[in-house]
Amino acid sequence: MIHRNSAQILVFLLLLCGVFRLNAQSTNRKAQDNFNRAQEMITQINYPQAIDLLKAAVKEDQQFQLAYLQLADLHRKTRQYNSSLPYYQKAIELGNISDYRVYYGMGESLLFTGNYENARSSLTTFISKYTGKDKDILNKANKYVKDCDFSVIALKNPVKYEPVNLGPGVNSKYRDYFPSITADGQNLIFSRNIEGNEDFYISTKTESVWSEAVPLSNKINTPNYNEGAQSISPDGMYLFFTGCNRPDGLGRCDIYVSHKEGNDWGAPFNLGQPVNSEYWDAQPSISPDGNTLYFVSNRPGGYGGYDIWKSTLNEDGSWQKPVNLGPEINTPYDEQTPFIHPDGKTFYFSSDGWPGFGNKDIYMSSLTDNGHWTVPINLGAPINTFNEETGLIVSPDGSKAYFSAILKDGYGDMDIYQFDLPPAVRPKEITYVKGNVKDKETGKPLSASIKVINLQNKQNQFNDFTNEATGAFLAVMPAGHSYLLNAEAEGYLFYSDNFELNNSPSLKPYELNILLEKIKPGVNIVLKNIFFDTNKYELLPSSVTELNLLTDLLRHNKGLKIEIQGHTDNIGNKTQNMKLSELRAKSVYDYLVAHQMTKERLLYKGYGEDKPLATNETEAGRKQNRRTSFVVIQVN
Repeated sequence: MIHRNSAQILVFLLLLCGVFRLNAQSTNRKAQDNFNRAQEMITQINYPQAIDLLKAAVKEDQQFQLAYLQLADLHRKTRQYNSSLPYYQKAIELGNISDYRVYYGMGESLLFTGNYENARSSLTTFISKYTGKDKDILNKANKYVKDCDFSVIALKNPVKYEPVNLGPGVNSKYRDYFPSITADGQNLIFSRNIEGNEDFYISTKTESVWSEAVPLSNKINTPNYNEGAQSISPDGMYLFFTGCNRPDGLGRCDIYVSHKEGNDWGAPFNLGQPVNSEYWDAQPSISPDGNTLYFVSNRPGGYGGYDIWKSTLNEDGSWQKPVNLGPEINTPYDEQTPFIHPDGKTFYFSSDGWPGFGNKDIYMSSLTDNGHWTVPINLGAPINTFNEETGLIVSPDGSKAYFSAILKDGYGDMDIYQFDLPPAVRPKEITYVKGNVKDKETGKPLSASIKVINLQNKQNQFNDFTNEATGAFLAVMPAGHSYLLNAEAEGYLFYSDNFELNNSPSLKPYELNILLEKIKPGVNIVLKNIFFDTNKYELLPSSVTELNLLTDLLRHNKGLKIEIQGHTDNIGNKTQNMKLSELRAKSVYDYLVAHQMTKERLLYKGYGEDKPLATNETEAGRKQNRRTSFVVIQVN
């Protein structure tokens, strides 16, 4: 099968021969023989041999204009832009140019070598003189002129850029690329290409030093197929990746997923339709809540060659039909390597369709509250250059970016680097909640459901299970909000908490060690997400999640009987505190009865300030004493 780029080269060169047919002959027999043999090599897609033969032709006949033009175009189409320029120049010097696409070719080569002013001059010459019917080449020339104008201005305002090699723990003598990182910044997964075989490797950070990378898992890495372009979920439990030319594939490349089972990864499976198709589907990026998958595809219905699409997870675990991100992100050209930051809003991708430095550049866009994407921002020079920049990811705290490059201080063919991301293109500040869930009596890790809800907007921020083998969980949270957290496991009383993550320069994660108690008489659980206004007993709307959790506990445990208890601190009148505590306990009781819980299973009582958990001498202690709880009375 002829590759798309190879086919384009062939078509262009054959057209070139037709346009210059009057000048296609050389009076030098050796030159003409080499030229004719070069045409055979071109039809066989053997471009290196064709270039050698064309060089031999112009060596024999230094006036052989068409040979110079083919040399120029072959070098340009095979991305040897610097090498193409002297051949274009020579062809133009020979005069009698009848096809002004020569100026387009020279302009593109000048653009892709960073010679923006001369590129603009050559491209505008082409635009002003071209009278052909190829609208695509004319549109691209106009696009290139905009790139030149953008680049000249952008180069006068460079951003700070000091890439740092991640060191020998991560990088090797081979090609190391396509990194992704967990939300706690401790685990880096990337691709390594050893003699043509791509596998995933993982390195762990200890005191700012990356450990020696090891193969990720033999359940994911294979000896016969390549694994590439992956995305790790923020909690490190799911790995989405690209697999190509596999027996179970729907197209040339498909997206697969593996789930971490204990301390090892499970066997990956093809996501299937509708995410995958008969076309090229690759380069996944999973959102922090795990509900939206961004990826690249060349399927029909897009705006260009390769577009970025997204699919949303249904409640039953299936994926919805993919939706194109539309012209706010995609262009008539190519968009690739998407990365959604753990804040769930900030989006990075590569494109050669938006104003840039010529080839693919990296851009940033943000998802607004009304569901639209902001106009993409070029990350600027020298992060972006006239070369191709792709595959950038950003650290959870938004301060650093990771990418692959071939630089002088590298350990091998291609290394992974980090640099400080310019403030203008940083994501919103986030942190994470990290913890583990265990049995209070035995200390055994539990598989528990963890739910986190934003108390301001009531949005579900996280809903997943802990690691069955370790009881661990990690949930990404935007800073500047208050959150409700619940943990529950079958046969245990649930745990509830609420906390606030303030915006601060030294934002630290919220860490929890949750000990769940089995359902048995005498166990007392504080309902930390039951809320009242000061001196009031009416339940606030933000209490509903916790009340429903308590309702579910009673519904699933038919023999459970509880006493709901109200407590206050010692501020104010003791008699009034006793009355207030009882009215608050009754409010919870009334809610449960209204939701079909029988009165025979429920008691309520106010204890006022008689049963403090902490001292009433401090505000922190008094806050702890103001609470609503329940105690298990009976379990049948």
